Amino acid sequence: MLTNKIEMRHLRTLRALRDTGTLLDASERVCLTQSALSHQIKNLEDRIGSPILSRRNRPVQFTAVGNRLLELADEVMPLVRNAMIDVARLAKGNTGRLNLAVECHSCFDWLLPTISAYREEWADVDLDVSSGFHFQPLPALARGDLDLVITSDPIEDLGLIYEPLFRYEAKLGISTSHPLTKSKRRYIEPNELECETIVTYPIERHRLDIFKNFLDPSGIEPEQTRHCELTTMIIHVVASGRGVTSLPNWALEEYLEKNYLATKSLGKKGLWSTLYAAMREDRAHLSYMQAFCDVARSTCFKTLSGIKPVIELSAA
Repeated sequence: MLTNKIEMRHLRTLRALRDTGTLLDASERVCLTQSALSHQIKNLEDRIGSPILSRRNRPVQFTAVGNRLLELADEVMPLVRNAMIDVARLAKGNTGRLNLAVECHSCFDWLLPTISAYREEWADVDLDVSSGFHFQPLPALARGDLDLVITSDPIEDLGLIYEPLFRYEAKLGISTSHPLTKSKRRYIEPNELECETIVTYPIERHRLDIFKNFLDPSGIEPEQTRHCELTTMIIHVVASGRGVTSLPNWALEEYLEKNYLATKSLGKKGLWSTLYAAMREDRAHLSYMQAFCDVARSTCFKTLSGIKPVIELSAA
């Protein structure tokens, strides 16, 4: 029977192909290599005895058979997801505490829609949020004061589990009249910031990517460091030519589109970091904890531009 030839992984791959439009982007979405994804599609076509794709280049186009399978995927996958949520609640209970803290100021751009989507599915979970800007959230998590921390700066000796959410590029934001905009080069070198004022959030220097992974390894010290509490204030200072800043690419996108500022990559390869959900080992297995990570990833890939999935080496 045909139903025995189609698996959930096939439906997931077809939706990724439709949503991204290319084999390469779809392979990243489902955490496969491009060749493995192509092999999976060929295998499915052999199973059902019909082509699924009429064009494999950009953008991917589906045959009538492929479109019908997409309809099936759109019907089945939400049902399976909801059923698994119900099963998890029945098996492990549908109530619990999720007290989370966020180390990244700009993460609030996606955290609020994530929380809204999460509460729709896990209404009985007691969820609370702390900023985490004026205390050390990871040690607090290890002590049991928190249940989950969003961080890009893991501390390995605390006995915590770090669940990767996505990768992002920290970019340099500069005013549109800044001398660095005259260069056609899309990136800057550390020495080009030696005479600049770096505008940052009021957190420790060793937790800031621009210092820890860009300036400090090259022995470069900026002329001055200035602190602002809010992203909008940082953008105002930078746009008026009184400093430069480094923020995640998604946090700068809105202001870039409005021509408030320009951006450059930090280094030729860019300054990439991974955002994690940190949890204690004794709670990481709980269904509603893992569900928060799943909802966060799903929400972020729908709403943020320029982020990438974290592909484990074993997935290739």
